[in-house]
Amino acid sequence: MKQFASYITFLLLVFSSAKAQERIDFYFKTGKATFEPVEQNRLEQFIQKNTTVKIVSISGFTDEVGAAQANNKLAKARVQTVVDILNNRILTRTDFRTNNFGEKFAQGLGENALNRKVSILYLKEADIPREEEILGLKPKSPEPVAPVVPTSAPKFPESLRFKNIDGSVSEFSLDTLAMKSIYEARVGEKLKLKNLEFKINTFIIEPRSHGALYELLTVMQAKPSLKIQIQGHICCMPNDSRDLSTQRAKAIANFLQMNGIDKSRLSYKGLGVTQPIYPIPEKNEEERATNRRVEFEIIAN
Repeated sequence: MKQFASYITFLLLVFSSAKAQERIDFYFKTGKATFEPVEQNRLEQFIQKNTTVKIVSISGFTDEVGAAQANNKLAKARVQTVVDILNNRILTRTDFRTNNFGEKFAQGLGENALNRKVSILYLKEADIPREEEILGLKPKSPEPVAPVVPTSAPKFPESLRFKNIDGSVSEFSLDTLAMKSIYEARVGEKLKLKNLEFKINTFIIEPRSHGALYELLTVMQAKPSLKIQIQGHICCMPNDSRDLSTQRAKAIANFLQMNGIDKSRLSYKGLGVTQPIYPIPEKNEEERATNRRVEFEIIAN
């Protein structure tokens, strides 16, 4: 009984600390323990794009239709489906256990489609060193002292001028307030590259967007300690079958490297449509444009 109580405590800690973790849900049809092709494809994409994360919990749920005993069995079978597909392709805790909640902890009575699922909780690579603390398995260490942030950033140029090979001159207006925000951003903060556009359905950056790239480049030149992860997002479709979000994030990293930023300060990944700001399909072009974005996360400053 003591061991069981400890197990339940562990599960509650896992779910209560979701602030420090990421969660992704995969859904099933009524009474089914196997995936429809769309959901299996989502899981495969998750595996391929998250090779550096660590799974801490997989939990199975059902709706309230049917007997509780049958639902518990169904939840267990759904979890096993996910475990079999994962097949140790992503790092997991050594004391990892699966959780079969059946119809308990349903997300909302009557919302059956949302309750027929398996939830995966995982840690990002940057949070893995704090795994025990995040899961509440050891006393929380003292909060690190925040780095001293300058009261004011350097004075950034309002524009840049370049002489082209043909003798013409290109000039780019720069947003000094945006550069100041990047310079003073804290570790873990995410910022969006504003006014960044690509040629439709490609990772080719529109020439009119080069100003945004030079803003980021200028700050990274001014602050050698700054390290970032570039994150690409797309809109409008159920999955990123062409991996366009990764290619767009990579294009930004390549631009910075070609202009002298060491690759050790840069990483990139594509998140496809896994983190939309507006639900997909979007209602209008404004929502599509908002979902179709490139962000970068401050890894070190």
